[in-house]
Amino acid sequence: MNSSPGELDLNKLLASLKPTLNPEVFVFLSTSESILSFPTTLRPQMLFQEAEGLTIVTTQALAASHGYQATFPCRMITLNVHSSLEAVGLIATLATALKEWNISSNVVSGYFHDHIFVPSGKEEAALKVLDDVARKALKKQNVQL
Repeated sequence: MNSSPGELDLNKLLASLKPTLNPEVFVFLSTSESILSFPTTLRPQMLFQEAEGLTIVTTQALAASHGYQATFPCRMITLNVHSSLEAVGLIATLATALKEWNISSNVVSGYFHDHIFVPSGKEEAALKVLDDVARKALKKQNVQL
């Protein structure tokens, strides 16, 4: 079995996070509908089948227009570094840094990037935290060269 592509080195990952804020407000919702029969017009950002139901992350506007009860209005921050699915410590490091500022983080790891959903209203503080983590890692990386 081949390793997944992408960066594995934690300090390199942290130094090159390049977080980007998506302009949409997202929400999480759950439905008993099958993953094969949910309305594709919801244009999900994420689908995940759990024993209790299908979890869908979509925009707040689309969830409301389809009559779904949604929770956790949030903003999505994409980390524009190609992290390996086998990278160790990236999410733990970022979650710990965000925790220090009392910012919850719900992370989705895609094939190429990680996406952090933070509560609406805390996105600017979260971006500042992530930028600070990246700056410290870059400084550490430059010292080691």
